[in-house]
Amino acid sequence: MTANGGVRMTDDNGSDVLERGDIFFAYRPSVGADAVEGVEDVQRFYMILRPDGGGRPRLLVLGRKRLADIPRHQRYWGFVDLVTRTPADIEKVLRAKGGRRNPSQPAARPVGEGRYVIARHGNHTHLAYLLELPREPGEAQAELRIAPEASYVLSIKNPRAASPPGVGLSPRRKARLPKRLQDRFGGRRFESADPPAFLDHEGTEILLVGARQEPEEELDVDIDAESCPDERQADVFKELHMAPSRHPTAPLFTGEWG
Repeated sequence: MTANGGVRMTDDNGSDVLERGDIFFAYRPSVGADAVEGVEDVQRFYMILRPDGGGRPRLLVLGRKRLADIPRHQRYWGFVDLVTRTPADIEKVLRAKGGRRNPSQPAARPVGEGRYVIARHGNHTHLAYLLELPREPGEAQAELRIAPEASYVLSIKNPRAASPPGVGLSPRRKARLPKRLQDRFGGRRFESADPPAFLDHEGTEILLVGARQEPEEELDVDIDAESCPDERQADVFKELHMAPSRHPTAPLFTGEWG
């Protein structure tokens, strides 16, 4: 059994599906950006994972405000910002925020949705996905490097390992993992995301390394993405409750910045 109660599914070449579910991408424009014209106008870039089988949704922040370049095998850092039992809690974080210091903090915009798997492949784990929306990715997806399909080697950083000055989360924000997970590191700085339960702890830091652009072929797994026949039935509305009145949805459906 997997950490979220699902059954491990092993194919003929040894890939072991540890978790599957829905994936969403979103970005928050910079304060004062009347119109987003490129990634330079993006304040934060988010990835949301909602596991099948009742697993808790997770909101992750990706540090470079885009995904890692796959052909160059770039290594990009991120962290788990929120873990909740209620997807509406994630929507609240992604809404516009007010206050004296940021009176016009803009709401996040959905910019991609699809299906993902976390799979063990050899001695490492992959996060692989296939997009369902937008049907035809555009400029926004290109600049954020949200490919129609992709896989990344997914590693978990040891929260007790030191980081260079100014790199990563502060010690008070890092995850405090239960002993069964912390012990998996031994003395290593990184561990594969097996079990995916590492991601169920706020403050968990991750490393994504660009791997392949044909994940189903590489891993020999079925990610089970489907086309969305009616955009009004998009999962971003049903599962994350991101209403167009609060979150401009043009990037999700047209591929253009919004």
